[in-house]
Amino acid sequence: MKFLKQHYYIIAGLLLITACKPDIKTPKPTNGGADFSRYISIGNSLTAGYADGGLYLAGQMNSYPSIVAKQMQTVGGGVFNQPLFSSDQANGSGYLQLAGFSAAGSPNLTTVTSNLAVRGQIAVPGFGNVTLYTKYTGDIENYGVPGIKLLQITYAPYGNLNGFYERLLPQDSPNNTMPYLAFITAKPFTFFSNWLGNNDALGYATSGGAGDVLTDPNTFAALDNLLIGTLTAKGAKGVVATVPDVTSIPYFNTVTVGAIVAGVQQANPSVKGIYINALVSGTTYAPRLATASDLIVLTFPTSKIGTPVTTPFGPLPYGLTPYTPVDNQYVLDENEIALTREHVVAFNNTIKSVAAAHGLAVFDAYTFLNNVKKYGLVVDGVGFDSSYISGGIFSLDGVHLTPRGYAIVANQFIDAINAKYGSNIPETNVAAYPGVKFP
Repeated sequence: MKFLKQHYYIIAGLLLITACKPDIKTPKPTNGGADFSRYISIGNSLTAGYADGGLYLAGQMNSYPSIVAKQMQTVGGGVFNQPLFSSDQANGSGYLQLAGFSAAGSPNLTTVTSNLAVRGQIAVPGFGNVTLYTKYTGDIENYGVPGIKLLQITYAPYGNLNGFYERLLPQDSPNNTMPYLAFITAKPFTFFSNWLGNNDALGYATSGGAGDVLTDPNTFAALDNLLIGTLTAKGAKGVVATVPDVTSIPYFNTVTVGAIVAGVQQANPSVKGIYINALVSGTTYAPRLATASDLIVLTFPTSKIGTPVTTPFGPLPYGLTPYTPVDNQYVLDENEIALTREHVVAFNNTIKSVAAAHGLAVFDAYTFLNNVKKYGLVVDGVGFDSSYISGGIFSLDGVHLTPRGYAIVANQFIDAINAKYGSNIPETNVAAYPGVKFP
């Protein structure tokens, strides 16, 4: 009898627990106050899905807008067409791949050069050679153009200067002279994302301050006002992203002055450091010893240090004397870093101000990616950071993202949209997307 009573109490307790179990309901996906029936994405290489130093089919398929659009389809989003390369030209412009590691642990990179979508080159007087790609003729919702600046959205001949844009322009565009702003607004749309502005600082930085210029902040402000005003003129809602701190990416934080000097000192302990041509003020440069505050680019030719260079004083070792400083293109010095960051902050103040004036959602990519660099990021128990290759977010070029990195960014866009418009677009599963592909 005692045995039966014990079982009775256990069964009764289980029934009570079951009866009191909370009814947990998953919020139903909803579009809130936004219409996603035709979503378009505006931007540069990050929008196009560029990765590993090139634009190719696998990268395009994992672009952040395509991931966002897929999640939008659960709340009424429409078809999202991308200007994809065909399967027989899947390698597009070509890209970097990881072939292995050296005995010292350095990555061995090779360039994929087969199955490209390159149809030729043209020489543009006063500009240089422009690579042309197989034309795309289908519908487009992803208007990402690698290389484009906000500065260039109204420049009519831009199609003659950028092969990635030229391949998108309609065949009847006279002399490729359709401005980007006119191109993206030629058809009606209901929602947009905009991530333009990165290249208005990135080109200057990656050229070591030597091969490009920073866009004037006042010009940037005028063009951003024009862009957003045009995009919202017929009632479309949208989300914009700020410009990342381009000096915080692996391209500038993988090779260090200290590592280079230490390597040279193994063969020549008397070497004090490497010399660079540093910005003094305006356009004035002067040679000085590099410090830890100067940033060395990922593509720095370490093997060139110490090789003989012809000078009026006879052959001198490259990088080891004030007469043979490291070429500007390999170093972003302390003053150039400050100048770049100053412009990016000004750009972002404009982006946030204009977005607020038009009631748009904002993904603060500047803060997000800086926090990833400082503190790392954990998604579903998996850790990420801004380290080159091992960090999982940045691709082999040290500038653009991996598919997994684009998925992380896509969720940030989704969160910003949901917070602003009361929608409930579900986030994507980041683990479903690959990081750097190992051999």
